[in-house]
Amino acid sequence: MSGHSHWAGIKHKKGVADAKRAGVFTKVARIVTLAAKEGGGNPDTNFKLRLAINQARSVNMPKDNIDRAVKRGTGELKDAAQIEEVVYEAMAPGNIAMLVKTATDNKNRTVSELKAIFNKTNVKMVPAGSFKHLFKLVGIIYIDTTDKDADELEMAAIDAGAIDTIFQGELLQIYTDPKELMKVKNTLEKNGVEIDNASIIFHPLDPIEIDSHTKTDYENLLEKLDELDDVQEIYDNL
Repeated sequence: MSGHSHWAGIKHKKGVADAKRAGVFTKVARIVTLAAKEGGGNPDTNFKLRLAINQARSVNMPKDNIDRAVKRGTGELKDAAQIEEVVYEAMAPGNIAMLVKTATDNKNRTVSELKAIFNKTNVKMVPAGSFKHLFKLVGIIYIDTTDKDADELEMAAIDAGAIDTIFQGELLQIYTDPKELMKVKNTLEKNGVEIDNASIIFHPLDPIEIDSHTKTDYENLLEKLDELDDVQEIYDNL
């Protein structure tokens, strides 16, 4: 498998350095809020909330911040602006189909900020539903294999129920059925495997390739989008 999840595929490699950026806590807090809003504030019964809290901890978010984000999602914080998830679709140069997942308390602001970047980078926003059929939801787990037996970790993932694996340098990406993600993750952890990150992503059904010039321009686009607090994840068909 291949594909690109900007949050899951890049953020975890930046680690603590990324946590120093002012916008990171805002992004992660909104993930927690949305998960709590969707499935309640108990991580023992809300799988998405458990994953979101794990992401928050991975960037060293203080417990008070996490608790506040959960309460915002469950409605316990009075007068807090409502956060909602909106996925915008766009076509970038090179026929790159993009899904930009946002968490926002002001859709007008979010659209305005996205369009400002798209207009400068020759990206065309398209109607909702234009590209979602090009992707499917999958679970993904990341393991840093540095100083570890990569082949042994891959076999452990397969034994735990992975449907596919791929190496990107020292990084092992483990793909699962979305419903089996937590089961596979728990099995690996029980066997002493340290999980770097886990999430559910949109995976491209028919990935494309682009030339080096287009790739450079596209990476610059991703960086610009990542600077927006409302942008949570970016998926594409690469």
